[in-house]
Amino acid sequence: FSLTKKMLATLGGTYTILGFWFYILWMFSVNLICFIIMCADFIKVAHPDPAYRNAAEKTCIDISTAVEKLNTNVDLCQSLKNLLGDEDAVATLDPDTRRVAELFMFDFEINGIHLDEAKRRKSVSLNVKLLDLCHSFLHGSQLPSKVEKRDLPEHIRHCFSVDGDRIQIGGLYADSPDELVREAAYKVFLYPNSDLLLCLDELLACMHELAQLMAKTPGKATQSIKLTYLGPVLFDLMPWDHLYLSGAIRAKMCNIEAMHYSPYLSLGACMEGLNMLFSQLFGVSFHAEEPKMGEMWSDDVRKLAVVHESEGLLGYIYCDFFRRPDKPHQDCHFTIRGGRLKVDGQYQLPVVVLMMSLPLTPGRAPLLLTPNMMENLFHEMGHAMHSMLGRTRYQHVSGTRCATDFAEVPSILMEFFASDYRVVSQFAHHYETGEPLPESMVTRLCESKKICGAADTQLQVANPLHTLDQMYHAKPQNKTITDILEDVQGRFYGLPYVPNTAWQQRFSHLVGYGAKYYSYLMSRAVASMVWKQCFLKDPFSRTMGEHYRNKMLAHGGGREPMLMIEGMLQKTPTTEDFVNALVLDLDADF
Repeated sequence: FSLTKKMLATLGGTYTILGFWFYILWMFSVNLICFIIMCADFIKVAHPDPAYRNAAEKTCIDISTAVEKLNTNVDLCQSLKNLLGDEDAVATLDPDTRRVAELFMFDFEINGIHLDEAKRRKSVSLNVKLLDLCHSFLHGSQLPSKVEKRDLPEHIRHCFSVDGDRIQIGGLYADSPDELVREAAYKVFLYPNSDLLLCLDELLACMHELAQLMAKTPGKATQSIKLTYLGPVLFDLMPWDHLYLSGAIRAKMCNIEAMHYSPYLSLGACMEGLNMLFSQLFGVSFHAEEPKMGEMWSDDVRKLAVVHESEGLLGYIYCDFFRRPDKPHQDCHFTIRGGRLKVDGQYQLPVVVLMMSLPLTPGRAPLLLTPNMMENLFHEMGHAMHSMLGRTRYQHVSGTRCATDFAEVPSILMEFFASDYRVVSQFAHHYETGEPLPESMVTRLCESKKICGAADTQLQVANPLHTLDQMYHAKPQNKTITDILEDVQGRFYGLPYVPNTAWQQRFSHLVGYGAKYYSYLMSRAVASMVWKQCFLKDPFSRTMGEHYRNKMLAHGGGREPMLMIEGMLQKTPTTEDFVNALVLDLDADF
């Protein structure tokens, strides 16, 4: 803050060229701030020591509070405004610098820089409060529900974790073949938690107050939602049936069982498959490195150096793949340090962590993945390579720090590679006999993904999450959040609301995505178009791999998503093109 004040005093809010150099220096300061936040954000989630997690959480709150104050600094904003308002000065900026400057200005605007001083202070206060509420909600949403043993039928109690006289249920058990187990898990896990719902209510109220302070109500979005009414609700099928029945139908129609595939999909073989694929597409390979003293947070984490055949070291990927106490049961990608061009001309190498929740195996037995686990590994590695292959000037737009609409494109594209026999046959060999995975098994697996595909897509399109945020904020509500959810689910979803459940209290994406959750389907449409046009003919094409890197991955968030898509596809796709791409993916004959 003292550095900021000194530089602003030097600039005096008038000299745009000085303003340019100020922002160059300012971005280097932002690099350090972002490194601290990203590192702490990972530690608070993944570190096995609660003392480290608590310290990291406090760091996140303290730094984020400081950043909120900077985002409403009028003098800082005015300096940038002077720069962007001077055509001669802007003409001297390279595209990356101009893009980042515009993104910083956007950050100022969405944080209320246009408000008077009292409202700006209010904005900072609300954002700080929101950070605390988001943390509390995310933590609470992951905790299991507990119920007395006597409240569950005796013959299904063994299916759940027992804690003395109580039973803990930490999920929906959606793949259980026992309908009563699925129903019990659904009703217990989603049973309304008054403290958690109060936290969510305060969180949404805080967001609503912030929105009112900034930009009022989402009228146009609400109007468009009204056009998507789905018709009558189906009462013969219950919400706890969807995933199990769709999986059972796939298994029966295509004769697929995970246990038949797993012997061909050892973790080591899958990692080698990724290594071979990236070597052919990008000239990139993985090299295991010994960690330095104190570098690892768990003994089972592995460090990979990502090396290009001519460019040398590109960055590091830490593979945190295995379950441990207090580790979230989710697969995700964390950026620890973004890439950027340093003053001396050297490139700051990106560092990321791939976190999964794979089971540990006894002794030296290889870990055998299910097809879903293998697909998730490819998905997360798509995020990692987005970070590794990006070569942006500023860390503010490095790798996955891009628009939400585009963030999932590289990861979903990797799912297409994971479903192509030409790719899978390169590495999927029986861990004991060396026999390759039969092509017919891969074909059946791919066919199974199209079965119930329309229902799965409808589940995402009509997911109440897309509309709950809009409906809640559209006008003052005299209903509880659960009342609103029941109304939304009845109007836009084909399955009935179950009384005394609060699905929204378990959906952590309400914090991270909110009403932007549609972007997953948007990314899937783009990835599908890229696959069909660029890689379907030859999934190992080095020419297309380099084209993909140069037109999409290299830019991170440094270019508008549509410009990257246009560069990749050599055309401007329409809304109809995106929709048709999703529909074509459901075609059983494709």
